[in-house]
Amino acid sequence: MTIEITHTRREGTLIQGTSRGDGSAEILRLREYGRTRRQPFRWSRNLGCWYLPHSRDHATYTPSLELLAQRLRDAGFEVTLTIDNADRRSFAEAEQDREEKAEARAERFGGYADTAARNSEAARKSSHEISERFAFGQPILVGHHSEGRARRDHARMDTAMRKSIGERDRAEHWTGRAQAAANYERYKKDPGRTLRRLDKLRADLRAVEKWQRGESAKGYFRDPDDPELTTRHEELTEEIEHWQQVIKDAEAEGFKVWSKADFTRGDFVLYRGTWYEVLRVNPKSVTIPHIHNGDGQRVVRAADNRHDGWTWTAPYDDVSGRKSADEMQQLTQSEAA
Repeated sequence: MTIEITHTRREGTLIQGTSRGDGSAEILRLREYGRTRRQPFRWSRNLGCWYLPHSRDHATYTPSLELLAQRLRDAGFEVTLTIDNADRRSFAEAEQDREEKAEARAERFGGYADTAARNSEAARKSSHEISERFAFGQPILVGHHSEGRARRDHARMDTAMRKSIGERDRAEHWTGRAQAAANYERYKKDPGRTLRRLDKLRADLRAVEKWQRGESAKGYFRDPDDPELTTRHEELTEEIEHWQQVIKDAEAEGFKVWSKADFTRGDFVLYRGTWYEVLRVNPKSVTIPHIHNGDGQRVVRAADNRHDGWTWTAPYDDVSGRKSADEMQQLTQSEAA
């Protein structure tokens, strides 16, 4: 039977045509594949085939798959290798799929946590019921006919209590996993993180466009006719549009996108819970007194800088408020009154 190695951005890297005990598993489990050359393939019951984790929505590292194909051929298998990096799903499709999977994980992990919590409580009650027999401190009577039963009860009580503690720890573990999965969408769509993500994506897009023009980017050149550049340009454009819409939605709900136009020297900026006087306004940040001055302080002025010459920069995507010098003076005076 022929083993088929296929890769598309839409489906990732899949291995089909293997069977249990044919010797292919030993080759596929080697930690030498993927973009890092350190990944093993894994078996998926849902897909019914081997797959390479984290290969979906990415271009493959072709030498890695060529190495796998050669190893399988050397082991006596017939192998076909098909790579189509242009076959992809849109970013919106991929993101919706990730959100749905996160919701499913949250529900599944929550079920695990509930089961573990019930098991923990049942084991605790079992241990408590057994301990009731020794409520008044009845010792084990060595040599008495009750000795065997008493020792077995103590062992059962100890086992039940250990199980209760273990199941409680499992419940806490799965509760944490469920919460992390449930927070996926909120975390991904946090406006501050989204703005930072957009900065990186725009820089990546500028690099791709330079390569397409035959220019150097990120310290090296790429073939302008490489079809991967066209695909990557489409991906980055879609992703930027998606996250720009996230920011527009956040602004509609009251989120403020701060910029250089919002500040002048002498204003005060709210950065991580503390007000700092603005020393300089930069394209992507404001310069403020060093944050070490903020320990225990609600407002830090330029004159309060205890660290001679030390300053800090507050990126606009991490800013949460602004006051003019007059507004800050009025605030401090009203608080002092």
